[in-house]
Amino acid sequence: MWVRLIPFVFVVLWASGFVGARFGLQYAEPATLLSLRMIANVALFLLLIVLLRRRLPRGKALLHSGVVGLFIHGFYLGGTYFAIHLGMPAGLSSLLVGLQPILTAFLLVVFTQHSFKPSQWLGLVIGFAGISLVLMGKMDWQSEQHKTLAVAVCLVSLIGITLGTLYQKRFCQGVDMVGGATVQYFAAGLLFVPVALTFETNVIVWSPAFIMTLVWLVVVLSCVAILLLLYMVENGVASSVASVFYLVPPVTAIQAWLMFGESFDAMGVMGFVLAALAVFLVTKAPTVPRIRKWARV
Repeated sequence: MWVRLIPFVFVVLWASGFVGARFGLQYAEPATLLSLRMIANVALFLLLIVLLRRRLPRGKALLHSGVVGLFIHGFYLGGTYFAIHLGMPAGLSSLLVGLQPILTAFLLVVFTQHSFKPSQWLGLVIGFAGISLVLMGKMDWQSEQHKTLAVAVCLVSLIGITLGTLYQKRFCQGVDMVGGATVQYFAAGLLFVPVALTFETNVIVWSPAFIMTLVWLVVVLSCVAILLLLYMVENGVASSVASVFYLVPPVTAIQAWLMFGESFDAMGVMGFVLAALAVFLVTKAPTVPRIRKWARV
């Protein structure tokens, strides 16, 4: 029974990352906050490697893991944090990057021998409709001065996690997840630290709230959530994550409403529902290979 709840616990934790980002950005600038998080992540995962007797990837696997880190943790987290820093609601940022399964499936159809089933095409259309409703609806931005830039940066985040996921599936099969994550965090840190030192003031308001937020981001999200994912992969429950991942944006919106009072009008709420339905439809049935006309039977 408890095993069946793991995917839902994972989704709740994953959703809280967007809320945690908004908390932390009240006390530090985005690249500075992410630099601290990556440094702490590397230290924690090096400890896990020793305790769990894991190993770091070597050779080409080391390089590939670094590339994945730049895409997933560098562009994905960086884009999300900068978007929220520019005033985007945490719920909206979660919704935009939550389209990653749809974009991934679409890219597979365009560039590989896969094709959509009718329900997946329907999901694609519904997804665009849902996003349009949310963007046209009334929502509470922290600041509306840089709305266009915030959306653009968040779309970079979406592209980053999509390409990173595809790259990881292609080049990192068999890489130890804990060791690979360590390299990924290190590579992302190499991106964030220079950005923070060059373009930010590096001022951090050290307070109990900030320390608790940083601990949550590092220990609960980067560690516990990853270990849950590792458990699901090793025990064959990973497929269940995809089936409930469409819940992340609505869960994030609820958490952000409870914590910050972020609200959406009826049009926005309908958009969230449609977007969740779209991700569900696209991920429910995997894309199927196209049959070449010249293929021999």
